[in-house]
Parts: sequence; C-alpha cells; structure tokens
Amino acid sequence: MNTINKEIQDFFIQMLNIDSTSGSELGLAEFIANNIKFQRAHLEVQEVGDGTVNLFFKWGKPKIAFCSHLDTVPPYIKPEITSVIKGRGTCDAKGQLIAQYAAALELEKSGYDNFGLLWVAGEEIGSHGARKANSLLEGCDFVIVGEPTENKLISAGKGTALYSVVIKGKSSHSGYPANGDNAIERFRVFLNDLSNTEFPLDNILGATTYNIGRLSSPNAHNVISDSVSFRIYFRTTFASYGVLDDIMQRMSGENILIERVSNDKPIKFHTLDGFETGVVAYGSDAPHLTSAGNIMLYGPGSILYAHTNDEQITLDEIEKAVNDLINIYNRLNNNNI
Repeated sequence: MNTINKEIQDFFIQMLNIDSTSGSELGLAEFIANNIKFQRAHLEVQEVGDGTVNLFFKWGKPKIAFCSHLDTVPPYIKPEITSVIKGRGTCDAKGQLIAQYAAALELEKSGYDNFGLLWVAGEEIGSHGARKANSLLEGCDFVIVGEPTENKLISAGKGTALYSVVIKGKSSHSGYPANGDNAIERFRVFLNDLSNTEFPLDNILGATTYNIGRLSSPNAHNVISDSVSFRIYFRTTFASYGVLDDIMQRMSGENILIERVSNDKPIKFHTLDGFETGVVAYGSDAPHLTSAGNIMLYGPGSILYAHTNDEQITLDEIEKAVNDLINIYNRLNNNNI
C-alpha cells in the first residue's frame, strides 16, 4: 500500500523545518494542531506544566494508541533531502510522527473508532509529557511507542540509572602535592574500581554499560584539586537493575558522595508473531506509560543515526512502518495476537 503521498511528504518536511529541541516543542505542537487533517478525530490538548503540551487525537474511546514524542535533542539541524532525508528529528522522532499520522489516516478511512494518536513532550529530558499523559490512557489496552527500531518489534529494552558523584579532596600548591589531597587522583582510583566491577550478565539484554558526563574540577592548573563532580549514567539489565544501588553504595565513603538521581526499570515489550524482533539499549517513554495494559515498541529508522549530526531516514522505511502499524492495529483489534 502506497501511503506516503506528496501531501504527507510535504507535511513531514514542514515538521522538520520547525526547531523542536527539548523545551521548544510547543511550536511544533501548535503547528500540528492547526494543520493536521483528520476528519473524525477529537483533539485533547493536555498541559504538561512546564510550558509544553501533549496532543491526543482520539477516535471514540481508544483501546489502542500510537505514541511518540514531539521534542528532539539539540542542536537543531535543518532538513536536507537527497536519496535520504537528513536533519534533526528525521528518525527521532518526527519520522515516527509522520508514520503514525499516515497510519491513522488509513485507519480513519476504514471507519475505525477505537484508537488514538498520542504525541507527548519532553521525552529527551525525563519523559515529563509521558508521565502526565497517563491520565489520558486509562482503559487503553495497547500502546505502540514509536522509536527508531529499524522496523522491528522490540521484545525488551534496557533500563537506566543516573547517579551524581562528588569526590572530595584538599587543595594545595601543585608544587607541594603532599600538603593536599588530590581529588583527581581519587577520581582515577574510583574509575579503576568501577572498571573492575563485574556486573551480572543478562541472558536477554547482555552487559550493563555506563557513561560519565558533566565532569567538572574547576581548579587552576597549578592548584591541587579539592573536588571532582560528575554523573554516571548506567544502561541496566534485568540482572543488574536490582543490585546497582548496593554496588554504588559500596563505592561511596567519607570522601566519595554518591546519590541516585533517577532510574527506569528494564522493560519487556509485547510482540506479535511474524515480525522481526530485537532488543534495544536506549530509553524511551515506554516505562512511564504505566496506565496502559501492554506496551509495544516499533518504528522506522535506526537508533545509530539518532542523536548524531548525520541523523536520517528513508521514505521506504517510513512506508514499511505505515503498513506494519496498520497490520499491528488490525491484529490487536481482531484479537489475533
């Protein structure tokens, strides 16, 4: 079925021309609300509380909902059309929005009335929109979350855990390091200990990984550092999620202060026979949509392009996603699961 006509392609490019990096996605929401062309959908606009909004297009009382996010990571990159479509949001997640939009148009033409289209704010900075949107999803049996999955139905996804760490020392003249206590040296030992930590291996999600960011030690080059601060962001598995707090607690001490900032559990997704499946190591709104009965994860594009300067998607990927989403809806709606 050829669903991505010129009108839909033009709408996609118009969305890509709007800067909707996190915190500024209201402009995209307003553009969609004013220009989208459904005949029978009722639009509910939900204020998130931070100046952004969620959009929920409803046909009757939705039992099945398609969901993705309005915001993108910075920096904004204007679209470029060659053999592929490049630019910020092409796959994460405006490519998801356009695929879900095209699928919803086809379902509307077929006369269905028990589905919805939920597009939320703030996914990239803590899923604030998804948390708020739970009140909209009461009674919804299935939510298909749109993320770049290479047109696969995802069976499981890693969780996340964010820790704030402050390592204390004592400053001194760098020519006389014995008079101080070098926090950077403590940091080096901490990293070695973390590197040597054996996290339990998971037979579904594999290894637990981590990344360090917001690293700061504002000492002058000729002053021994008295403080190093940073954050550690873990991608957790079913095996490591429950033991990570204990591991981090054992690494803390009088001069090493560790505080958990946030965490999301690893998640198992609902799948259907006949689709290629896989697992993912990235986060999404899915763990926060707790009011829905079952969560699925599916979408066009590759996560390997998301969040990069080379973000891209093809029309073929979007077209396949539209047909797959219609197929998924029909099977769920007919209880052929």
